[in-house]
Amino acid sequence: MSFEQASTLFERGDEYLEIFDEAHSYDEDRFIAIGPISRGIVLVIYTEQEEDIVRIISARFATKREAEMYRSYVGGGSR
Repeated sequence: MSFEQASTLFERGDEYLEIFDEAHSYDEDRFIAIGPISRGIVLVIYTEQEEDIVRIISARFATKREAEMYRSYVGGGSR
């Protein structure tokens, strides 16, 4: 998946699950976002170097377990 596709997670206005990535936040605060884009549920690793400027580090489709975490977060439960 391209970073351009992944960036739509932040542009759509849909709610997404955000987790602070303590294990990989050595030099900068990193976050894990799990949420919907037009092609499905994705997991995006990112940092904000400046307010409202997101730098995507990696992106991929969420695993079944990650997608279930997202659905539980937004109140949909397992599907």
